[in-house]
Amino acid sequence: MFTLIIGNKNYSSWSLRPWLVLKMLDEPFEEQQIDLYLSDTKARILAANPAGKVPVLIDRKLRVWDSLAICEYLAECFPAAKLWPDDAGLRAVARSIVAEIHSGFSALREHLAMNLTLRHINYQSTPAVEFDIARIISLWEEHLPRHQADGEFIFGGFSIVDAFFAPIATRFHTYNVKLPEQSQAYVDRLLALPAMREWYRAAQAEGQRAS
Repeated sequence: MFTLIIGNKNYSSWSLRPWLVLKMLDEPFEEQQIDLYLSDTKARILAANPAGKVPVLIDRKLRVWDSLAICEYLAECFPAAKLWPDDAGLRAVARSIVAEIHSGFSALREHLAMNLTLRHINYQSTPAVEFDIARIISLWEEHLPRHQADGEFIFGGFSIVDAFFAPIATRFHTYNVKLPEQSQAYVDRLLALPAMREWYRAAQAEGQRAS
């Protein structure tokens, strides 16, 4: 059985991505959480991952760190789940989108930080933030119509792409970002997933413990 080491569910967008993939796979796994804001946080994370970050996936003696590397590993472990599109061209596009999310959208990260206990807070707009939001919307508006016959996600069935968009969906919900109808429906579908509801409940419980 896998062990996934994650940070706070209220804040850790990187942790959400592989966690959601595992949940959508319906594979049993042990969850170990490290509070990111305690005096011993750094030591605990370094003990799990010398790179000093979460998430970390443990599979027997193997440790995989970085959210994208973990998701790639899970895709190889469970090929029948089709976490990447079957078609080579679509797979290349899907990987390009995930790579863009993984390394980009810095303004969005800075000004619309993931915080699930906030509700409909208006964000401070900047040209860089609006550029990031427009780029994300353009991806959704381009790809959702092309694959709607195959399912309700970006490439039809749930994929790593959707797991990487999930924290962005929470940000758009938290900060009341206005979206086109099709994009808003996609956000609503992501947030309605039972796994996402479970993550939200746990994030709320974290806030109650902290208070």
